[in-house]
Amino acid sequence: MGRKPAVDGWFSVDPAALVGTRCGDCGTPYFPRNEIACRNPGCAGPKDGSELAPYTFSTRGRIWSYADSRYKPPPPYVSPEPFRPYVVAAVELDVEKIVVLGQVVPGVGVDDLAVGQEVELTVGTLYTEGDDDHLVWMWRPVA
Repeated sequence: MGRKPAVDGWFSVDPAALVGTRCGDCGTPYFPRNEIACRNPGCAGPKDGSELAPYTFSTRGRIWSYADSRYKPPPPYVSPEPFRPYVVAAVELDVEKIVVLGQVVPGVGVDDLAVGQEVELTVGTLYTEGDDDHLVWMWRPVA
């Protein structure tokens, strides 16, 4: 069985990490990737994209908000059949201080979470098609 990212270029699988870009002049991180130019109005660097470099984000953060997803999202979102409810969490990354939305690992419900709770990035299966698992990043509570 193969393991493929459901969205190419947004995260690595082994090790699990979000992948984006960062301005080499002002340090502003971008997720998903920004290829055009730094959008930070306070950046004094060039505005032709030459200041942007690949960047691997920190893998821990704290829950900023979370919600229960009880209804199947419309296309183009792909979900398993039959649809299984899941939890999403907006997580502020410890190092970059940006908020990234992602699913929470299966088996963890809203009653298991709290604003400010520490979580770490992992990878899980979004759906299976044929012999391939299509993977996404997920948040897992830190014990």
